[in-house]
Amino acid sequence: MATPHRRGGAYGLAAAALFGASAPLSKLLLPHVEPLALAALLYLGAGVGLTLIRLLATRDPTPREAALRRTDVALLAGVVLFGGLAGPVLMLFGLARVSGLAGSLLLNLEAPLTMALAVLLFREHLGRRATAAAALIVAGAVLLGARPGELRASTEGVAAIAGACLSWAIDNNLSQRLTLRDPLAVVQIKTLGAGACAAALALFTGQPLPELSLAAPALLLGSLSYGVSLVLDMKALRLLGAAREAAFFATAPFLGAVLSVPLLGERPGATHLAAAGLMVAGVALLRGERHAHGHTHTALEHEHVHTHDEHHQHAHEGAFDEPHAHPHRHEPLSHDHPHVPDLHHRHDHNGGQRSAAAVGRPRRCSRSA
Repeated sequence: MATPHRRGGAYGLAAAALFGASAPLSKLLLPHVEPLALAALLYLGAGVGLTLIRLLATRDPTPREAALRRTDVALLAGVVLFGGLAGPVLMLFGLARVSGLAGSLLLNLEAPLTMALAVLLFREHLGRRATAAAALIVAGAVLLGARPGELRASTEGVAAIAGACLSWAIDNNLSQRLTLRDPLAVVQIKTLGAGACAAALALFTGQPLPELSLAAPALLLGSLSYGVSLVLDMKALRLLGAAREAAFFATAPFLGAVLSVPLLGERPGATHLAAAGLMVAGVALLRGERHAHGHTHTALEHEHVHTHDEHHQHAHEGAFDEPHAHPHRHEPLSHDHPHVPDLHHRHDHNGGQRSAAAVGRPRRCSRSA
């Protein structure tokens, strides 16, 4: 059976592949569709598609995911504002002012910005290896933006895409707080809310929605590159934490850059290749990171989808299917195993921390008194 780290990585790479295709494909539509109108169509396409999927999923009588609560409203509002509205609008504004290849590679800034916020504000842990990896990705992005004339990237375009990456970095960290909830429900609200806001802004600023021949491909692109991609990304955030999910998602711009060659007729130059090399090295280094040490889980009560693994040993009345979701209690537990900073593994690292290489095989776990 695949480990949570491997499953999270698979979700992250699949999400990255779907989203990476959106940059060059969106650029094909931008000459015919205004940026705000296109952002609205992309997110409305995602929201409508997920609504149809949820309607079909309600036929399953077993609760597979935890439902949203009123206490989640503030987080959802932040996710819609930063990830669903500010991010795509800034990205589309920037893509209109840079080449498709430059824009796709500049999107790598999302990864180090997500990591910085995760560590500085949300108490995720990154070691030296992860920090070095983030530095390589940033160096590649700086190299790419250092010669905007050759890369057909205006200062405004580079700044807009950097702002989009910061918006998505905030979104990633806020979304990670919602990963115990149903990802379909979270992304459905995010995409419908963002699509409605973008459509209202487009009409208010005189950007009409396009005719059906252009709207239909935009809606289809949104359902896949935004809807399905964001659901997979939520699952990766659940299993990996925001910082490590960013490493896997950092592969998205490379697919976009590759697609820019046949779709937009662009050719990579020496600067592109050098920047891409730095980014590839950073992603590879970060993906190979492993972290393990002895740690203690305090008592906790919450609700999320789970199976009866080492962290979820509790009684049930009658027969039950797995995976399932219901309120449950975690008793205090001390053990030693490889892990990532998901919502079950947020703890301090002051003293006693060891790398996975130093730990070796996980020890037998024991419940604390």
